[in-house]
Amino acid sequence: MNTSVNIAGVEWKNPVTTSSGTFGSGEEYSDFFDLSELGAVTTKGVARVAWPGNDTPRVCETPSGMMNAIGLQNPGVDVFKERDLPFLSKFDTKIIVNVCGHTIEEYEEVVEKLNDTNADMFEINISCPNVQSGGMAFGQDRDMVEIITQSMKKRSKKPIIMKLSPNVGDIADMARAAEAGGADAISLVNTFLAMKIDINRRKFALANRTGGLSGPAIRPIAVRMVYDAAHAVKIPVIGMGGIQTSEDALEFIMAGATAVSVGTATFSNPLAARDVAVGIKNFMVKNKVEDIKELIGCVSQ
Repeated sequence: MNTSVNIAGVEWKNPVTTSSGTFGSGEEYSDFFDLSELGAVTTKGVARVAWPGNDTPRVCETPSGMMNAIGLQNPGVDVFKERDLPFLSKFDTKIIVNVCGHTIEEYEEVVEKLNDTNADMFEINISCPNVQSGGMAFGQDRDMVEIITQSMKKRSKKPIIMKLSPNVGDIADMARAAEAGGADAISLVNTFLAMKIDINRRKFALANRTGGLSGPAIRPIAVRMVYDAAHAVKIPVIGMGGIQTSEDALEFIMAGATAVSVGTATFSNPLAARDVAVGIKNFMVKNKVEDIKELIGCVSQ
């Protein structure tokens, strides 16, 4: 039985990774399970210099989900190289570094600093709704998606995954723009721009006023967007958005995703990503599926 998938020449042992911003760099979760059980670990966003993030409160609960406005807080690329990469290198899993920035030049600097490390892939975050420049502002402009993708491909020695925003009118068009720019793969969806008001305090629940909505509430929309994107491009798609179980993950795979990413579920169940990987394998055994590729995009056949 073959659970491995190949994304831009990088072979994952199974199609499961973690969502950036929800798993840190894996150290705290390594107390719960062996990270080698995952196909890949995707790190928290890494910027040129340390980012403090947004003011608090930065997280709130919503029905069937949560909102966050962390603002991509991170220690910067130099600390990441010295502290986090060596830790992740202890495990038999692929390392995907999520890269963030305010300008194209900032993205370029991070990529260039990580080019000669043992990171396997870069995920370029052009879709975070919680930063004032860069982030989602890049991901909502078709021309900018293509331009920044071209820039990343020019600078990078590693395969490039472009992380797309769902806060657009036509996700398929954005997927095609990333492909036209030379992306090796795309990942989607990031969080949906949302707002919550505390009626007792008569104030916004988040200091940032708006935040990114994630969790099971967004999953059906995310599955549709992954289907649309996967059928618009020829490059691999990594699907995410509210995945809690292997059944959820298999929806994305059958919609056309080559791999999946588990995020918010990890906050309530630290074993969520591992459980999804195990559950996919058990489904294959039960249904006599010899190769995971039989399931990728099967609903369109």
